[in-house]
Amino acid sequence: MTNLETTYLGLKLRNPLIAASSGMTSTVERMEKLEEAGIGAVVVKSVFEEQINNEVTSLMQQDSHQTGYPEAEDYIHHYLRDNTLSKHFKLISETKKKTKIPVIASVNCISSSEWTSFAKDFQDAGADALELNIFYVPVDRKEGSGVIDQIYTDVIQKVRKNVSIPVAVKIGLYHSNIIGMVDRLKANGAQGVVMFNRFYEPDIDLDKLELTSSEILSSPIEIRHTLRWVGLVSSQVPDMDIAASTGIHDGTAVIKQLLAGAKTAQLCSALYIHGNQVIPAMLAEIHEFMKRWNFKQIDDFRGRLSYRNIPDPMLYERSQFMKYFSNRGK
Repeated sequence: MTNLETTYLGLKLRNPLIAASSGMTSTVERMEKLEEAGIGAVVVKSVFEEQINNEVTSLMQQDSHQTGYPEAEDYIHHYLRDNTLSKHFKLISETKKKTKIPVIASVNCISSSEWTSFAKDFQDAGADALELNIFYVPVDRKEGSGVIDQIYTDVIQKVRKNVSIPVAVKIGLYHSNIIGMVDRLKANGAQGVVMFNRFYEPDIDLDKLELTSSEILSSPIEIRHTLRWVGLVSSQVPDMDIAASTGIHDGTAVIKQLLAGAKTAQLCSALYIHGNQVIPAMLAEIHEFMKRWNFKQIDDFRGRLSYRNIPDPMLYERSQFMKYFSNRGK
């Protein structure tokens, strides 16, 4: 009998599938249905620091007379923030009451401002862990490269001072040294890392000559973006739980990430495209794989093909298609 139980951030999961923060985890009812379908854990839809700040700015601009009263702006800022957070705390609390799976709170943040002091409220609402979704776009050409890393460090340090629950950081692919970045996050108190975030990306509409957004859903081929780094980070930064994200559309993708060293796999686009029925289908694929290789539990094969465990580590380090292109044209 195969056992799919695993641990992530010290939490016991019935299987390695996690519903990522999205509209699919925005209500108690949706998360109850995810649990019924077999999901191992859920990451509640994020609170967006940037959205709250933009709402404050928009509301103030609607009435130019208010700009002359700093206390009015301060009141609006705190009202919108507190109102948004209160709704989120209630969502976490109600989900914890009605489900038995781990519930992970999420904050999409761009700074280490005063919101970090509210991290404890997520914990008090019943969240089993906290996921920090950090992204900063450097637009000042004079800004040093170390500024970005420092923002991540400042956020995790301040949050860790306020909570005792485990904390994971969701990062993007665009770091000059991903392994070094994860190592610094661990040194500053992060117990896990989610690789990688899928950010908003612009496109250009040639019919309207307007800037627009590109496709927001991932495709299966995007697993290639994460597989290399899961294999490398899991080997180079020990005792750091990795949740693989982006391009996870079937059980095969989950198995590959586990073989590379991931603890769990986060699902988002697959849930939007295929619905909750993709969850039992993925679990069935993992069961079949384990039976075929006579693996009894996840740890029997987790990391089996990581950077540390394969005979030729250069397979992870290689960056050029030398073998492929050397035979082209013959």
